[in-house]
Amino acid sequence: MNEPSKPTLSSIAENVLEELEALVGCPAEGVTAIRRDDEGWVVTAEILELERVPETTDVLASYEVTVGEDGGVTGYRRVHRYVRAQVEER
Repeated sequence: MNEPSKPTLSSIAENVLEELEALVGCPAEGVTAIRRDDEGWVVTAEILELERVPETTDVLASYEVTVGEDGGVTGYRRVHRYVRAQVEER
């Protein structure tokens, strides 16, 4: 009996970007973090929410996406919104 294969980090990231684009209706820029938690994975992804000219004034947002053990998205929320040229200091 074959066990189902566990998703790879790259397949989790790819799935999150596709799902997030479909959910929020904006293009995904990329994944900036993936970490394990008790129920699966937590992925941070950047989304282009408002395209402007010049590009340095684009409005982006960081989304935190929860992913189950099977690699499927189980929830998401926007955690930060910023201008592309903004340098984050925390």
